Parts: sequence; C-alpha cells; structure tokens
Amino acid sequence: MNRINKALAQDKKLISIYFTAGYPQLEDTTEVIKRLAQSGTDVIEIGLPYSDPLADGPVIQKSSEQALRNGMSTQVLFDQLKGIRDTVDIPLIVMGYFNAMLQFGVEKFCKECEAIGIDGIIMPDLPIDIYERDYKSILDQHGLKFVPLITPETSVERIQTIDALGDSFVYMVSSSSTTGGEKGFGEEAMAYFKRIADMNLKNKLMVGFGIKDALSFEQASRHTSGCIIGSEFIRRLTNEGMDGIEPFIKSLK
Repeated sequence: MNRINKALAQDKKLISIYFTAGYPQLEDTTEVIKRLAQSGTDVIEIGLPYSDPLADGPVIQKSSEQALRNGMSTQVLFDQLKGIRDTVDIPLIVMGYFNAMLQFGVEKFCKECEAIGIDGIIMPDLPIDIYERDYKSILDQHGLKFVPLITPETSVERIQTIDALGDSFVYMVSSSSTTGGEKGFGEEAMAYFKRIADMNLKNKLMVGFGIKDALSFEQASRHTSGCIIGSEFIRRLTNEGMDGIEPFIKSLK
C-alpha cells in the first residue's frame, strides 16, 4: 500500500506540511524534511519553486523566488533527495506547477520520483481531464498518486469526476483566493467543509489554505482527515529557523 494511503487509514487527524525546496538556503531541503518527520508531521509536501506561482500567496512566492536565486531546480531537488528514505518513512509528495514537470520530461520526472521514494504529486495547474487522458498511465506505472484539488466553486459533477479518478485524497482549497489568508474560518467555509464531507466521497479529504494554528486546524479537520499548512510554516521557518519546526508542529495538536 502507498504510504499516503497508509497514513490516511490512521485514526487521527493528519498534519501535512508544505515547504519550498531550497529555502531558506539551498542545502536546507533534507534537513527540513528530517526535522518535520521527527517532530510528528504525518505528510510532507515538497514545493518545487516556480518563477510564476499564481496560486500562491506572498509568503510562498517570496520563498520560491529565494529558492530559485539559491540555485534550486528540478534536477537539484532530485539530487538532494537521493537517500532520503534511509532516514524518513512518512509520505512525501512533490507539489509544483506542471510546466516544470513538462520541461523536465514527464516520464523522466516520474521515474526520478519513483527511484527516490516519492509517493505522490500535486500539480494545481494540471486539469483532471488532461491528467486522465495523457498522464495517468505514466504516474500509475511509477506508483505515484495524483492528488487533485477542488475549491468552493467546484461543481458537484466535477467533484464526482475527480473523486472517481483519485485514489488517495482530495485537496480541498478552503477558499478561491490565494494561500495564506486570515486567522480562523467563518460560517461559509465551515459549511463548505461539511457539504463536501456529506458527499461521502471514496477519497479522503484534506484542507489547505488558511490553516495556521490549533484553532484553524481543528475547524478545518472537523469534517476531514486533516490539514495542509504552507504559508504559516514558511513564515515560522523564516523567522525562527530550524529550531522553530518542532514547537510549531506541537502547537497544532
């Protein structure tokens, strides 16, 4: 069984952390992963920096810009992650924009991911129908889960199509705005979380965008399997360094 599915089968609310590879310093990637795993993180999303990250808020955008200036690239990331499975056994997902994957070569990208021990891929700008038609067979061949995204505006029909194609979890974007919003969730967002949960999809649900503390984590995970935290983690990493990782993860529980 894929590590993602094993994690989702646990009777707990999962903490998934997104961070930008090559940030704050180029060689920090594996150290961040190890520290997160040691601190009790359940899933790690490794962000592949991109020059035009339209779906990301200012915190992640700045971290991507810095990582690129540091010299991060797709090949550098793969080189850094060789041997990561000697020390880390929790699910690892590569999250990035499809152009970077396309430029590297989809088959080559998936082959590298499999060799390293990556469990899944999140590509927010890859439409589900294009994925199914052109790339699903390649990901399947290399044992990679494709994690689709939905927003509050996604239609019921589209959600059902996405659910039928998925086989791990659906990434629920908490709002249609960019990442890193205000503290806590209002009635509209809470109704959205419950509405999707009540659809009883075959895939698990994870919520991302706007989770930054124990309150927002509890709210977003009330009807789901857990939460994905990106902007707030990067903000803490920027301000507190590696030593701030464990206290932040503990503060969410």
